[in-house]
Amino acid sequence: MAWSGHVGRRAGSALGQVGDLFVIVLEGLRRTWDIRHWWWEFVDQCWFLARVTSVPVLLVSLPLGATVALQVGELAWQLGAGSATGSAVFVGLIREVAPLASALLIAGAGGSAMTSDIGARHIRDELSAMEVMSVNPIHRLVTPRMWAASTVAVCLCPLVILAGASGGYFFNVVVQGVTPGAYFDGALSLVVASDLYVTLFKAWIFGFIAAGVACYKGMTCAASPVGVGRAVNQSTVVTFMLVFTFNYVISAVYFLAYPPRSL
Repeated sequence: MAWSGHVGRRAGSALGQVGDLFVIVLEGLRRTWDIRHWWWEFVDQCWFLARVTSVPVLLVSLPLGATVALQVGELAWQLGAGSATGSAVFVGLIREVAPLASALLIAGAGGSAMTSDIGARHIRDELSAMEVMSVNPIHRLVTPRMWAASTVAVCLCPLVILAGASGGYFFNVVVQGVTPGAYFDGALSLVVASDLYVTLFKAWIFGFIAAGVACYKGMTCAASPVGVGRAVNQSTVVTFMLVFTFNYVISAVYFLAYPPRSL
């Protein structure tokens, strides 16, 4: 009975945290129209996120594209369809890798900084001081960060696709000897415009998730430096879990609505 009571309390605490997260996110979106109060903070956050994620996302995507080309290329050569490697690389990059890589970089590099920044404001009672001055800290701090994270996540997707395609091109064309025409012809044979639209939509949603979780953890962390450090770790882990869950749901719905094309 004691064990079941402990499980019930933990489940109730988890549900309460989910409710608090939704409250902060929805409250942040409620005053989105009042852009003049958060525009410059939005610009600062966009510049910061772009600065800390653009180079790492390129360094991650280059070997990732080469790895996909290596794994798929070896199998394609065994089946006598080496030119199909370009299709696999581009389809994988556009449909799955681009939004996930941008979201994970936003969460790891940008989200951790958001959590530590807001957490530091929390333990210094700056958030309470803003409320005393009739300034809603969610509207002033959370709203611009969510929109900045979603905007930068969308902008990172083309970088991931370009870098990954370059890595795949090097391995497939330079190493394996496939002609460039066959590589790009295979790449364009399976990709449709809706794939790109869904990818950008995923990145937009994932950016909101990363920023919302980061801000929530920062605003509710324990009032100590150790609490801020734990909040940073928790925000990254929770964001990864939510991103992969939402990615599965969105992909499943998309494939049901638009079945994949065949060669």
